[in-house]
Amino acid sequence: MIGRWHGLVIDCPDPRGLAEFYEKVLGMVRVQDDDGFVVIGDAPDRPGIAFARVEDWQPPKWPAETAHAHLDVRVEDLAAAGEQVLALGARRLEGGGERFHVYADPAGHPFCLVSF
Repeated sequence: MIGRWHGLVIDCPDPRGLAEFYEKVLGMVRVQDDDGFVVIGDAPDRPGIAFARVEDWQPPKWPAETAHAHLDVRVEDLAAAGEQVLALGARRLEGGGERFHVYADPAGHPFCLVSF
């Protein structure tokens, strides 16, 4: 082993706003909050998700352009979870299937709600 996974960094225009969205979606807490860089996780000493400010952020144009990576969020009820993420500022994207629906977070990053 060379090292341990420390976290995932997501570029965005508003790190605090996007961190707040994912705190509510994933049930995580803020473990670091600096100007332009915010980290959420389940504990400060465990891997987390970071949000870094990028001034000229342009989200991918779904489905014409694909994201380099996206989050899958496992849920019990796709319809109920979908309503909740929409209320938090997500928007539904094209695609998906019986067991997953595709959304964009408030900064435009695609993510999926999955149920299996």
